[in-house]
Amino acid sequence: MDGSDFRDGLRSGFPITLAASPFGALFGALAIDNGFTIADAVLMSATVYAGASQMVGIELFGSHVQPWLVVLSVFAVNFRHVLYSASIAKHIRHFSLTQKLLAFFLLVDPQYAETEQRSERGLPVTFAWYLGFGLVIYVPWLLNTLVGAIFGQMIGDPKAIGLDVLLPVYFLGLVMSFRKRDRFLPIVATSAVASVAAMHFVGSPWHVSIGALAGILLAACLPLQQAAKEVRPAEQEA
Repeated sequence: MDGSDFRDGLRSGFPITLAASPFGALFGALAIDNGFTIADAVLMSATVYAGASQMVGIELFGSHVQPWLVVLSVFAVNFRHVLYSASIAKHIRHFSLTQKLLAFFLLVDPQYAETEQRSERGLPVTFAWYLGFGLVIYVPWLLNTLVGAIFGQMIGDPKAIGLDVLLPVYFLGLVMSFRKRDRFLPIVATSAVASVAAMHFVGSPWHVSIGALAGILLAACLPLQQAAKEVRPAEQEA
């Protein structure tokens, strides 16, 4: 393993760690509010490791709904990770099977975004870099969950100090990091409108997947139109 790549991953992931720390603590606090033990909260962070899905899961657990509905709802929120894995597969095809399994476990939103951007900059996505970036987020996530679970009751109502808006702002920042890509605005606008409409007519958490699928469908159609335009001049020159 290349030590310099690993350290580069640690440095790249450290700002994400600082930004994600409140989420981990907030999850720990909310988990205790919904009847989890401290060990339960940390175990969920260690195994599920997906902030938005964990938030949805504990809310549903607190509402005493059927377990199958909890699993289905978490899948709906986490469906984007299926798309993430398909997108970065080309960047990590040189990983071994064990490395790929670990890579997909660590594949949270910032991991995906940074992997894509690193590839666009022409830098190699090595396992050492990927692991360093992932671990510097994963390990503090567990520690912050523990801190939130132990001391979260001292916060009081999270909405009173605006902690409930941290997650939307966090995701907005990730989305805006791709704003220089082609057709960014129409795809994001379509996804947003579809998600808001689904929130009203279908409900949470399905609006997440429906909005994502709407954006995917538009993105899948637009490149075909662009490709057709590029082929015609080439044919004329021939």
